[in-house]
Amino acid sequence: MSALPPPEPASPAVDPPAPRVRGALAVALGILASRLSGLVRQRVFGAYFGTSLWADAFNAGLRVPNLLQNLLGEGTLSASFIPVYAELVAQGRREEAGRVAGAIAALLAGLAIGLSALGVLAAPALVDLLAPGFTGERRDATVEVVRVLFPMTGALVLSAWSLGVLNSHRRFLTSYLAPVVWNVSIIVAFVVGGGVLGWTDRRLLVAVAWAALGGGVLQFAVQLPELLRVERALRLRWDWQLPGVREAVANAGPAVLGRGVVQLSGYLDMLLASLLAVGAVSTLQFAQTLYLLPVSLFGMSVAAAELPEMARARLDASAVLAARSVASQGRVLFFVVPTAVAFLVHGGALVGALFEGGAFGPDDTLRVWVALAGYAVGLAATTCGRVLSSALYALRDTRTPARLAGMRVGVAAVGGLCGMLAFEPIPSLGWTAAPAAAVRVGGMPLGAAGLTLGAGLAAWFEYAALRVALARRLGAPVSPGIEAIAPLIGSALLAAAVGAAADRVAWPHPALRGVAVGGAFGGTYLLSAWAVGVADARDLWTRVRRRISRR
Repeated sequence: MSALPPPEPASPAVDPPAPRVRGALAVALGILASRLSGLVRQRVFGAYFGTSLWADAFNAGLRVPNLLQNLLGEGTLSASFIPVYAELVAQGRREEAGRVAGAIAALLAGLAIGLSALGVLAAPALVDLLAPGFTGERRDATVEVVRVLFPMTGALVLSAWSLGVLNSHRRFLTSYLAPVVWNVSIIVAFVVGGGVLGWTDRRLLVAVAWAALGGGVLQFAVQLPELLRVERALRLRWDWQLPGVREAVANAGPAVLGRGVVQLSGYLDMLLASLLAVGAVSTLQFAQTLYLLPVSLFGMSVAAAELPEMARARLDASAVLAARSVASQGRVLFFVVPTAVAFLVHGGALVGALFEGGAFGPDDTLRVWVALAGYAVGLAATTCGRVLSSALYALRDTRTPARLAGMRVGVAAVGGLCGMLAFEPIPSLGWTAAPAAAVRVGGMPLGAAGLTLGAGLAAWFEYAALRVALARRLGAPVSPGIEAIAPLIGSALLAAAVGAAADRVAWPHPALRGVAVGGAFGGTYLLSAWAVGVADARDLWTRVRRRISRR
C-alpha cells in the first residue's frame, strides 16, 4: 500500500469531472480493430477446424500458456505498476519514472523466461491437470501446441508492460492495435498452410501454433518505437531500492492472486468442458470471442483510459472519484445494455454471420448461441466491474478486488457445475441421469451453456460486492440509478422487436441475415435512445453531424 494517506472525504457538491472521452475513444478504436481482426481469425479458424478435435486441441493448448500472460500481464500491471508510474510522470519525476519502468520490465522478463522454460518441460503434466478429459490424439496434439506456445507468453507479458507505459503518457492507440499483428499471423498461417500448401489436421495445427508464437513477438516489437520516444529515461536494470519499485511489487502480490483466481475460474471451465462431448471446449471459445468483444471494447476501454486519471486525482475529493465512476459506468452501459439484449435475442444471427461456413455449420451456430446467451446474462456486471476495480486500484487497494474475484470464482464454479450437470450426463463422473438431458440444440446437450450461465450469474455477485466496497471507501454512491438505466433497457427491447421482424425474412446467406438483423437492431436502438433523451445518444449524434459538416 502507498505511504501517502488516503483522500479525505469531501463535500458531495463537487462537480463530476468529464471522463477522458478522447482516451477512451482511442482505446476503443484500437480494441475494435484488434477484435475485428480476431473475429476474422476465428472465422478462418472455424472454416478449417470447426468444433473438431483439432479445434479443441488448439483452444485448450492456447489457454494453458496464457496463464502466465494473465497473471503477470495487463491486469496485474493495471493494479500495481500503472498507478505508481502514472503518478511519478504527473509529478514530473521523469528520471525516477524511467528507472521504475526499467526495473519492472527486467523483473517481468526474468520471470517470463524462467516460467516459460518450465512450462515447456511440464507440458504433458499441465495438459493432464487442466484438461483431464483429453485422451489419445487430442491430448498429444494439445501437448505439442502447449510446447510451441509457452514461450509466446514472455513476449505478451512485455507487450502488456509497454501498454502500461504508453497509457500513462496518454498514448493509447498503438498498444491496443498491436494484437492485430498476432491475429494476422495466424490468419496467414491458415491461408498459406491450409489454402496454398494444402496442409490439414495436425500438420496445419502445429503450423498455426508457430505462427501464433511469431505473432506474439511482433506484438511486443511494434510498440517499442513509440515507447522509446515517450520514455527516454528508461533504464533496464534490477533496481530494488527505488520506493516506486517496492510499492509496485508489494501491490502486485494481491493483484497476482486476484488474477490467479480469475484464471482459476477459466481453467475450471476448461477442465469441466473437457469432460463434456467433443466440441464443448471450442464451443466455449467461439462464444467467448463474441462475449469478450464488448467487454474489451467498452469496459476495458473506459477503465484503461480512466485509470491513469484516477491515479493522478486520488488525492482529490472522494466525491470526484465517485462521480468519475458513475459517469464512466453510464457510458459503458449505453453500449453494453443493447449488446447483451442482442446476444440473448439475436445471437444466432450474429454467430452465423461471423462464423458459419466451411466446417462450421448451422448446428455449431446454435450451440455457440446458447453458450453466448449464458455469458450475456452477466455482461453489464462484468464491464461495469472493470470500472469499479480501476477506482479501487487508483486508491492503491489491490486486495479488495482480489478477494472479491476469489469469491466470484467460487460462485461461478458451483453455479457452472450445477448448470452443466443439469443439462448433460457425464459418465466419467458417474452422472448418467441429467434432469434436462432431453433438451438439445443442434443434436448436442447443453452442458456448455450451463457453465456459461454460472459465469454470468457470478459476475453480478462480484459487481454488487465491488459497488458496496467502493461506496463505503468513498462515502458516496458509485453506480448509476434506475432513471439512467431504464431508458437504455426500453430502447434495447424495442430494437430487439424490430430486429425480430427483420429476422423473419428468408435471407439467402447467414452474413446477409446478420447484417440485416444487426442493422435493424442498432439503428432502432440509437434512434429510440435519442428520442427519449439519453445524453450519450445525443452526444453521439452531435459528433457525427459535426464531422459530416466539416467534410
